[in-house]
Amino acid sequence: MSAKLAWLVLEDGTAFRGRSVGADGEVFGECVFNTSMTGYQEVLTDPSYKGQIVTMTYPHIGNYGVNDEDVESRRTWVEGFVMREISPIASNFRSQESLEAYLKRHKVVAIDSVDTRALTLKLRQQGSMKCGISTSKQDPEALLARVRTSADIVGVDTVQQVTCEQPYEWPASGPHTRHVVVMDFGVKYNILRQLSSLSCRVSVVPASTSAADIMARHPDGVVLSNGPGDPAAVTYAVKTIQGLMGQVPMLGICLGHQLLGLAYGGETYKLKFGHHGGNHPVQDLSTRKVEITTQNHNFAVRVESIPGGQVELTHQNLNDNTVEGMQHKTLPIFSLQYHPEAAPGPHDARYLFERFIDLMDSVHA
Repeated sequence: MSAKLAWLVLEDGTAFRGRSVGADGEVFGECVFNTSMTGYQEVLTDPSYKGQIVTMTYPHIGNYGVNDEDVESRRTWVEGFVMREISPIASNFRSQESLEAYLKRHKVVAIDSVDTRALTLKLRQQGSMKCGISTSKQDPEALLARVRTSADIVGVDTVQQVTCEQPYEWPASGPHTRHVVVMDFGVKYNILRQLSSLSCRVSVVPASTSAADIMARHPDGVVLSNGPGDPAAVTYAVKTIQGLMGQVPMLGICLGHQLLGLAYGGETYKLKFGHHGGNHPVQDLSTRKVEITTQNHNFAVRVESIPGGQVELTHQNLNDNTVEGMQHKTLPIFSLQYHPEAAPGPHDARYLFERFIDLMDSVHA
């Protein structure tokens, strides 16, 4: 186990001394906390975390190792990784590698021996803030200066850094009866797996693909995927979505939900510390059922800002009453702020993919 010193410094000057347990180097990003007890490999490979340094609130991370099957994209995306304690032992029949070896192999700068309870409390009270991790320079004051001049995520298009370069077909899990085009703003593989398992042929296209090019593929439906960063900076996607409205059923997930809100003419705003983790209670307002959901976002939609009463609120967060789902009143479009594919789980919301299948079938009946 590594014993090299590392520093984590927040932009307000708070410094945490810890131990380097990943790659050597210096990284910067927005510091957020994730409340999931498991699923650290899925977190590391979730493109929605591009631009962020993730703190895991659960104190013991890495105990079941990593494997080749649980990745959610083609590579790791977090800027850095913060833990209370990384497990020195990986004990699971599926494990192929330790977390520390995985972090080093994928060049992820990581730190443990950090008081993550104190760090999380500070982020809850003061809000997400810029931070830096350094294993190379042991001067927290100098690191603070670099943190304060590092890039912010507000107003920055990070989607172009994570989207696919060329269209591709997701491997089919069996015969298909529908064709779904997924706009890749940073899509997680489990969205594609879920669609494929429901008899869909799945085509993935880059975020900058035009509405005309998407419709030329003759889709039965379009999914607007999750992704990182500020939706207001992804103006080209808003234009594409507006061009698709009224032509094809659509499902928006996370960033895709936020982009739909902008396409309707509404506004988005930055949350104080975001929603990151697998234990967020959301109520489906049509059934009154409460789902425990997986979430990962720092921005939200102001549904009341959408003009003309076009949409209705369908899901609401029971912690802070923010918008978790909306549906267009006349067009076959609905969207969710949280992750129905849930990787890591829970799986309470997977029925929403079936709701999208039913929507496509009703339109094309």
